[in-house]
Amino acid sequence: MSKRPRHDGDTSADIEARLRAELLRLAPLRAVRGATFCPSEVARAVAPAHWRPLMPAVRAVAAGLIADGALEATQRGVPLTCSVVAARGPIRLRAPR
Repeated sequence: MSKRPRHDGDTSADIEARLRAELLRLAPLRAVRGATFCPSEVARAVAPAHWRPLMPAVRAVAAGLIADGALEATQRGVPLTCSVVAARGPIRLRAPR
């Protein structure tokens, strides 16, 4: 992501760091119950009033965490075999099992 300033003063790097932190915060909380979470929950936690434009960034940051082994993604309950960024339709995220 570029370091272009956002309307609220955050740079893309700031937003990316906040998204990463929220992804890493939610995963173990849900893992306790064996549950997954929607990427939109992450976007809403970071920018409640303007979360929709963050969805591509959430998927991009999640893709990096998946590549690092810190997250897993599913679609219809089945682990994704393609990139989260390339996946069409709703996905869910979880801590690795």
